[in-house]
Amino acid sequence: MQDLNDLYYYAEVVEHGGFSAAARVLGLPKSKLSRRLALLEERLGVRLIQRSTRRFAVTDVGRTYYEHCKAMLEEARAAQESIDLTRAEPRGVVRITCPVALLQETVSAMLADFMATCPLVSIHLEATNRRVDPVAEAIDIAIRVRPPPLQDSDLVLKILGNRCQCLVASPELIAQQGEVNTPADLTGWPSLALGQPQQAFIWDLAGPEGAQARIYHQPRLVTADMTTLRSAALRGVGVVQLPVMMVTDPLATGALIHLLPDWTLRHGIIHAVFPSRRGLLPSVRAVLDYLELRFSQLDDQ
Repeated sequence: MQDLNDLYYYAEVVEHGGFSAAARVLGLPKSKLSRRLALLEERLGVRLIQRSTRRFAVTDVGRTYYEHCKAMLEEARAAQESIDLTRAEPRGVVRITCPVALLQETVSAMLADFMATCPLVSIHLEATNRRVDPVAEAIDIAIRVRPPPLQDSDLVLKILGNRCQCLVASPELIAQQGEVNTPADLTGWPSLALGQPQQAFIWDLAGPEGAQARIYHQPRLVTADMTTLRSAALRGVGVVQLPVMMVTDPLATGALIHLLPDWTLRHGIIHAVFPSRRGLLPSVRAVLDYLELRFSQLDDQ
């Protein structure tokens, strides 16, 4: 394995047209430089430079070797710069996508707080419920929410937290429909749902002592917007399954009632996907670490 220093010394000698000029630039004794180059030629078994007291000339093989040395040294510099970049202060643009409701309820405030602490970072943010391809769309971080198990892909995945779900209804709707003591009591209730009109709508519940229940329902309102669902539920239009973080305040004020609190629904896993962990820019790494910290604080609460 060649010593990169020898390649560097040789390239400097060629670029400066001789040992004396290169030695002055490098701050090395001319004798040391000449000795290192002689040892390099000995290891290679070729003459790189024709030496004489009056003339300095690079041989044909020496010229070819010089071009390769330059390329190797440039690669070494680029490699070092990439390492230095990952250790630098976060700066630059981070492109992020996030589901609409999650963004409105939690992530928007998190990102605003992050930007207040990292003034050199800019964020380009898209609120979308579609499945984003980070590689094809040049997205640094795509935030997703999926029930387990998470799909395998070529992307790197970082779990941020859980999004627990609950069934809620307004006091007025409960007064009309009656008390709910078991999942079967919800049969026939007017409902609201997140999704597409063509799909089947099911509440999958796990109860005490391993009990399981599946309730099929035909929602009056189907939409991809959770804020619209919450608004309709507050007005007594139907019972709805929503993330707990979206109904914390209405539950606290009594505007919505948590139905079947002893039963749990399938939770969603909040996670970030990104193209690669290698060479991750400081700005992207900083956003990921900050989101992980903030979501862990939510889970603790």
